[in-house]
Order: sequence, then C-alpha cells, then structure tokens
Amino acid sequence: MSFDLRVISLGAGVQSSTMYLMAANGEFDAIPDMAVFADTQQEPYWVYENLDALEDLFGFLIPIGRPTAGDLGQSIKNATDQNRKGKRFAAIPFWVQGDKKPVPGRRQCTREYKIDVVKKAIREKLGLRPRQRAAGKFLVEEWVGISVDEAHRAKPSRYPWLKTRWPLLEKGFSREDCIEWLQTHNYPIPRKSACVFCPYRSSDEWLRWKNEEPDLFERACQWDELLRRAGPLRGMQREQFISQQAKPLREITQEKDPIDHFGNECEGMCGV
Repeated sequence: MSFDLRVISLGAGVQSSTMYLMAANGEFDAIPDMAVFADTQQEPYWVYENLDALEDLFGFLIPIGRPTAGDLGQSIKNATDQNRKGKRFAAIPFWVQGDKKPVPGRRQCTREYKIDVVKKAIREKLGLRPRQRAAGKFLVEEWVGISVDEAHRAKPSRYPWLKTRWPLLEKGFSREDCIEWLQTHNYPIPRKSACVFCPYRSSDEWLRWKNEEPDLFERACQWDELLRRAGPLRGMQREQFISQQAKPLREITQEKDPIDHFGNECEGMCGV
C-alpha cells in the first residue's frame, strides 16, 4: 500500500521511544517521514530530556515535531476559577469516592491535547487547510507504540484517510522486550511519559516520587490541592483527587489501586 506520509505518534516513553529508535535503525520495512510529540506542557522534565536525546541522535532522519494545544494545567485552573463558571475546560479523569470505591471522572484531555493535536500536525504537514477534506486525497500511516502486553489498547483509526499501524505488535514485542532491545543497543531506558498530575499514576509511583523526586511530588500536590480549593468542580457533587485512593496526595499510602492505571487509556497516546 502506498502512503503519502508515515508518522510516528511519539509519547516519549519506553515503547514509542523504542519504536522510533528501531525505525531509525532500519528494523522495519519503512522509515517514517516524521514523528509527532503532542506537548501538554505538563510532562516531567525527563520526558523533554528524552525527546532532546532522540532528536540529537536521529532528528536528521526522522524529525520530531512538538505541537501543542496549550498548557493542560490551564484547564485545571479554568475549572477551579470561580470567576469562570460556565466556561468550558478539558476534563481530566480525576478520582472521586464512589459508593463502594474510588471512580475516575470524565476524560477529554487525551483526545484534545494528544490525539487531535497529532492529527492537526499531520494535516498541516499535508498542506491541508482547516476543514479541508483529506479523505480521497491523501493516505497516511500512523505508527503507534503499543506492545503486546497492552494489545487491548490498539484501536483502529476513525479517519478513512489515516491507517493506524502497531509495529511493536508486529514484532511481538512486550515492554520488557523493548527494554532489552534498548539495553542491547546501549540506549538509555526512558521513564514513564504522563502529565505531572496524571490520575492514572500508581500509588507506588507517587510514593517513589515522594522519596526520590520531592520537587516534582510537591508540584503534583499543589495541583491536587487546587482541585478542592473552591469546593467540587463544575458538574461534580463530590471533591476530586489526583490519587486513586481518593484522598489528598500528601496523605498517600501503600495500598492496592482500584484499576490498572493506563489499561483503560484512550488509544495508546499517553504513557508509551
């Protein structure tokens, strides 16, 4: 099949970074024309350091774009600003205490700050104007870094002009296989890619931040406290929390989390 453009959706975590490096090393049947990292402007510092390292290595071969829909943190500020009641904001699936266990709220952040941003960057690369049709004019292959242990996250594209491909699934690679490949080729192992205030982080990870990344943990705690500063957010009857334990992040303890963090994450765009 002939494509007008091949694009890597780059989350800058273990899987997508491995996919990018494997592509640059010629381990697939084609080399993508570009990679796109949709920047929420709220990633931990190591994500940006990893992007810089990938660009330094192979940016000449597979350029990395970093488009953004703006600062996702501003969406939280908008939601908590009592002077902006009625103003729309992109919902983040923060946790509330349900009748039996904590449950996540609505999620719009992945689509608006990741998926839509990548699609817009692709359209711009094709030279399409806003609302100009791509179907029937172009065919694009989008590479997404989902491994076999997360195969349930692999969902086909909703756009007729865009075909989704999962090269790691084709190779039968798990996350551990990705790590082994990186080690064998003397590449560093990326840390998880997800916003500082991502509610799908595990309690173990928050506790590790508390002990090893105190500045970053404090930043996350401040976002967590902002959620409840003015009472429940618009459309919510109960207060929201970043922690899956549905309690202040500063009070987090070693407990079993109610869900498999990113297992329900939309279309594999975050955390890979």
